[in-house]
Amino acid sequence: MYQFFVEPSQINISDKRVIITGPDVNHIRNVLRMKPGEELSVRGGPDGREYRCGILSLGEEILCELRFIKEDNVELPARIYLFQGLPKGDKMELIVQKAVELGVHQVIPVAAARCVVKLDGKKAAAKTARWQGVAQAAAKQSRRAIVPEVAEVLSFAQAVRTASRMDVKLIPYELAEDMARTRRLLEGIGPGQSVAVFIGPEGGFEEAEIGLALAEGVEPITLGKRILRTETAGLAVLSWMMYLLEA
Repeated sequence: MYQFFVEPSQINISDKRVIITGPDVNHIRNVLRMKPGEELSVRGGPDGREYRCGILSLGEEILCELRFIKEDNVELPARIYLFQGLPKGDKMELIVQKAVELGVHQVIPVAAARCVVKLDGKKAAAKTARWQGVAQAAAKQSRRAIVPEVAEVLSFAQAVRTASRMDVKLIPYELAEDMARTRRLLEGIGPGQSVAVFIGPEGGFEEAEIGLALAEGVEPITLGKRILRTETAGLAVLSWMMYLLEA
C-alpha cells in the first residue's frame, strides 16, 4: 500500500475526510494511476498514527474518505541522530535513504577536516534540499510515521556542541578495540533516550577531532576487526541499534 505525508490541517477526523495536495497529486494520478475506491495510507502528525483512506475523487486535489485509524507505532523508542561526515560523490543520498529506512530520527551532515566535498551558501542549501527529498521518499517507502529531517551542514565543532545535550554519544574509532564495551554501550540504550552517532568521511576523523569529541563525553566504540567505508559504518551502527531496540 502506498503511503503519503500531509499536514495535520488536511485531516478532518469528524468529517472523515483527508485532502492530499502538492506534488503527490501528480504522483497519485499520473504515475501510480490510482482510481477512486483504491486505498492508500496517510500520515499527518506528531502522534505517528496511520490513517487508512479510500480515494473519492482525483482533481487538482485528491479527496479521500477516512476509513480507519491504525494505532501501530513504527518508530524506534530512542531518537538516533546520525552525524555524518560529508562523503564524496552521491554517497550521501544512499546514506540518507538507508538511514531513514533503519529508523534514524535526524541526519546531520558534518564538514569534517578530511572531507573532500566542500559546501557553502547556495550549494549547501541545494544539497540539503535534495537530501531532504531523498529522506521523504524513503520515509514513504518504509512506512515511517515521520519524515526525518536532514539538517544544515555543521562544522565538526558545531556538531559536537549540538550532540553535547544528548543522552548517549558514540563515535566508531578504528583504534578502539574493546568489543565487549561496545556491546554494553549499545545494549544500555533505552526507550526515550537521544543518541548521537558520529561517522567520519573517507579517511576518518583527524586526531584533533577525536580528541575534541572525547573531551565532550563522546564514547569511542569499535565496529569490529574490519575497516568499514563511510557509507557502511553508520548503517552498521543503526542496524545494531534497531535490532536491540526492537527486540
